[in-house]
Amino acid sequence: MNTPIAANGLAPDFWKKKALAEMSPEEWEALCDGCGKCCLNKLEDEDTQEVALTRVACRLLDDATCRCTHYVNRHQFVPDCIVLKPENLDTHAYWMPLTCAYRLLWEGKPLYDWHPLVSGDPDSVHTAGVSIQYDTVSEFDTPFEEWEDHIIEEPT
Repeated sequence: MNTPIAANGLAPDFWKKKALAEMSPEEWEALCDGCGKCCLNKLEDEDTQEVALTRVACRLLDDATCRCTHYVNRHQFVPDCIVLKPENLDTHAYWMPLTCAYRLLWEGKPLYDWHPLVSGDPDSVHTAGVSIQYDTVSEFDTPFEEWEDHIIEEPT
């Protein structure tokens, strides 16, 4: 299979051969499956630390592409947006989506067959129904008191 990953100059199956901390910035970014779930607002139970994803999307998420509209300079618009790195995964993995490649690899699990690195198709995450494409509500239009009404089950 001629995957877009090989075309981008990344070694085939690099995620199977390298530890997260050994990956180049390009390899690290390629792990993102494009589901958009990390850009959903979350609710965390203070007692149990259980995290629930909501359909309430960050103001910068384009739910057609499931990508950030201002990824490079997102902190100018959303100062508390997390920059996920190998050295901070241990403190952030618990709230990452259950299907997230970063979380899966951190937990020692394989990527799903629908992951673009495995399938070779950047749209496979949408085709598999795992992304939140066209399934979000605006954080500007949804009062915080209503976020519980928008909790989604994982994986979706």
